[in-house]
Amino acid sequence: MRYLILGSSLRGLADAATLALADGDDVALYDAEHAGIPAGVEPEGAAGDRVEVLDPEWRRSHLEGVDRVITSPWFAETAPPLRDILGAGIPVVTEAAFGLEHLDTPVVAVTGTNGKTTVTEVTTSMLTASGVNAVSAGNIGVPVCSLRQDDAEVLVLELSSYQLRFMSRLVPVSATILNIAPDHLDWHGSFAAYADAKATIVRDATARTVFAYDPADPLVSRVAATTAATIVPCSGVMVPPNGNGVDRGDIVVAGRRHPAAVEDASFRFDLVVAATLAMAAGASAEGIGSVIGAFRPGRHRREHLCTVGGVAFVDDSKATNPHAVAAAVSQYPSVVLLAGGRNKGLDLTPIGSLDRVRHLVAFGESAAEVAASARMPVSVAPDLESAFRAAVDVAEPGDTVLLSPGCASFDEFASYADRGDAFASLVAEWEGVAA
Repeated sequence: MRYLILGSSLRGLADAATLALADGDDVALYDAEHAGIPAGVEPEGAAGDRVEVLDPEWRRSHLEGVDRVITSPWFAETAPPLRDILGAGIPVVTEAAFGLEHLDTPVVAVTGTNGKTTVTEVTTSMLTASGVNAVSAGNIGVPVCSLRQDDAEVLVLELSSYQLRFMSRLVPVSATILNIAPDHLDWHGSFAAYADAKATIVRDATARTVFAYDPADPLVSRVAATTAATIVPCSGVMVPPNGNGVDRGDIVVAGRRHPAAVEDASFRFDLVVAATLAMAAGASAEGIGSVIGAFRPGRHRREHLCTVGGVAFVDDSKATNPHAVAAAVSQYPSVVLLAGGRNKGLDLTPIGSLDRVRHLVAFGESAAEVAASARMPVSVAPDLESAFRAAVDVAEPGDTVLLSPGCASFDEFASYADRGDAFASLVAEWEGVAA
């Protein structure tokens, strides 16, 4: 068999090439920014004759003799390489899918528009605290193709819509779609295609798979109504019938109460789902409870930085779509919102009609687009620093100055983390001046 590896310079794709060679297959390496054998791929002896490095300029002739393609998220399904590949009827899988084909380790599968990383990390921690050797992989942690059979007792996979779009057979022990809202439409081409990719996580599920879901999310509920998995409704504000949830501040899972310090309803929901997934994969009530009690949100996820003169400053830089912005804004009574950046093909108009936003500061590449739909007072700034200055000028005691951009960071920063760090530096500088 001849494999074409798209994005071969990425670590996971290099690992996939090594796996294919070990299987006795031929590989053709393609990368738009790299024309050589990537680090980690070390064909020896006869294997060297089974590796071809393709020219970085894409041509349909690259597909000659190709039986299967392993692709990276660098290549949108609407991009020329995948358009040509799909048009030719050549099967496509992602690195995560190819890696899973070489493992029979039990899998917990996590996806959703928002909250994936938190739930993946917490689920892994709950299993670890229960004495289970669990490893996070996929969209965070290590590439699946780098794992071997004895590396973990349970794999907790964060799976993006990119990875699920070309997923081969996946039968998880437990799985969740946390929510479905428009995101990455520039990659998928439509919201329907994006939602269909998310639903792939339980496409092959059996009745032995536990599917944790939010019955208040209509799109996820539609998936729950059609899956063969055993469904468990979850909530961050109540205990739904035959499900797990929250009662008087406690996380309630399988009738067991676990006190939680966090009050944010969406983070409570994440804890409920993580506990449901972890229990299905072998976590103990004691392990689950210890993690719930110690949980604090991660960096750039509604991270409270300080309060100066009665004004709170919160970094929610990880919010890169309007759905995440709405969830963040709902946690504060009066918000000066900093929103903007690089649009991912999304409808940004919902940002302009959020009830608790007293003043909107639109910034970056999409500033005009964000500002156009504003129903509240709005300022427009070219970059984050200017936006911050505008926000502190209008902030009043009782306000929360909230960085929750609703967009990608790549117009000004290398990542959402860089953007959040820049905001934190501006806040620290301002705190010093105010003091």
